[in-house]
Amino acid sequence: MKMLPLVAFAALAAACASPAQNEYAPAASKSAAPAWDFNATIIEACSCPMFCQCYFNSRPAGPGCCSKPDDPALATRYCRFNNAFRVNHGSAGTTKLDGAKFWVAGDLGADFSKGTMGWAVLHFDPAVTKEQREVISTILGHLYPVKWDKFTAGPDAPMEWHATRDHAEAKLDGGKMAEVQLKKNQGMSDDAIVIKNLKYWGAPRNEGFVLMANEVEAYRAGDTTYEFKGTNGFMITLDLNANDVAAAGGMGEKKKGY
Repeated sequence: MKMLPLVAFAALAAACASPAQNEYAPAASKSAAPAWDFNATIIEACSCPMFCQCYFNSRPAGPGCCSKPDDPALATRYCRFNNAFRVNHGSAGTTKLDGAKFWVAGDLGADFSKGTMGWAVLHFDPAVTKEQREVISTILGHLYPVKWDKFTAGPDAPMEWHATRDHAEAKLDGGKMAEVQLKKNQGMSDDAIVIKNLKYWGAPRNEGFVLMANEVEAYRAGDTTYEFKGTNGFMITLDLNANDVAAAGGMGEKKKGY
């Protein structure tokens, strides 16, 4: 999934309130303690080959990967993803986020050069409280500061999330709704292969993309389902807070009308 120009993260609708109306809006001063902070690790996979070209291009991989800009084959391209989040630590006011788990699945679409993505759906583990959901939805607007043709809140489902140095897996409703299984790519040594100095969307800090090709990444809920094996996957730990947003001039601030 690609970091694009900093425009609105649209259509969270019922899942998310506008920062202008939300007590978790960015702090006014860079020197003040942040109004919210968020550190999370994602088990992530998508349909692109390893490594997802969407981090370097405005069109995903697919049958039209080498086509000219006006080739009809470009319309068949997509980046269908599953992002399984576990919050390591975070808070907003008195609301603690530690341990919260949630899932974002979707498709970036065929061409997002103008800053508009395809569709996405957000699922929470049932243990995530109403207050945590409001905070997380607001933070997601800054982490993914883009417009979507469609972004919806999907049904809750129990979420499993496990990771070791060599293997990572996440399941939604025991895999009935979604699943990601990652296996460490072998490098010159037994250490993980890590891509560093590459930005993850709106997060100003991350610990690097730990490459782990997927054994399976599947979304089995809703009207659009998909399953891929052997395509792109990685783990990443990112960090973002309200002061970062303020310093960037309101990065990801939502607009009315979605």
